[in-house]
Amino acid sequence: MQGLLSVIVPASNEAGYIGPCLAALFASDPVPGGAEVIVVANGCRDDTAAQARAFADKAQGAGWGFQVLERTTGGKPGALNAGDAVAKGHLRAYLDADVVVCAALMAQIVATLKGDAARYASGRALVPRAKSAVTRAYARFWQTLPFAQSIAPGYGLFAVNTAGRARWGDFPDIISDDTFARLQFTPQERIGCPASYHWPMVEGFAALVRVRRRQDAGVREIAALYPGLLAREGKAPLGFSGILRRGLSDPPGLAAYAVVSLMVKARPAGQGWTRGR
Repeated sequence: MQGLLSVIVPASNEAGYIGPCLAALFASDPVPGGAEVIVVANGCRDDTAAQARAFADKAQGAGWGFQVLERTTGGKPGALNAGDAVAKGHLRAYLDADVVVCAALMAQIVATLKGDAARYASGRALVPRAKSAVTRAYARFWQTLPFAQSIAPGYGLFAVNTAGRARWGDFPDIISDDTFARLQFTPQERIGCPASYHWPMVEGFAALVRVRRRQDAGVREIAALYPGLLAREGKAPLGFSGILRRGLSDPPGLAAYAVVSLMVKARPAGQGWTRGR
């Protein structure tokens, strides 16, 4: 089906998050051309797959196709590739299992991806209020930085049309799959939809350091493996003076961001993907 949207949800030990994620998808406004969800439970030690399968009736009632795959091995790129291998849609969306979309977003993404030209789309990310005070401060400051303020940064959710997905084959076995996909497109080819989605930031100082360390390592890995790709980022440089200017309006946020940054630089990252929860 030409307009079908396939939403691929990699899920590793996401039993506490997959329910709200799927409930929001199946409560979406009607998606032109139809939609399907493929949950890929990869290397799970909990009942993520069973929690997901419990949504089969809701998927059917909403008119969405739905399947749950189980892989014994972990690794997000492998899960994305497994989902791609069975997806039927010409449009592809890749959604983290802890993300909750608003009702209008998926239909807006489909409308945005119409046409033959390669396109990349995402929504407007909102970081919910964290339980941890340090995460609240860090998130508040982080959301003012050039990357978070750029058009369609795509963390937690991104989508591409047929021509866009043709720009790469399988997802490579790298840390930052979302950065790799986003930088297949120029800033002019990336489109932000007005509808929002909730993307939770990890809780607590130690988790922030672990995840930030892996994020930085992922960017370095892309720079080493794909020279020139980072030139497509298109975000404005910030520099030390820019950070200080932002910090004047939010000293606690600056302090949280600065201490996490210092801890990241103090010790190199390990290998593999982590969320830090």
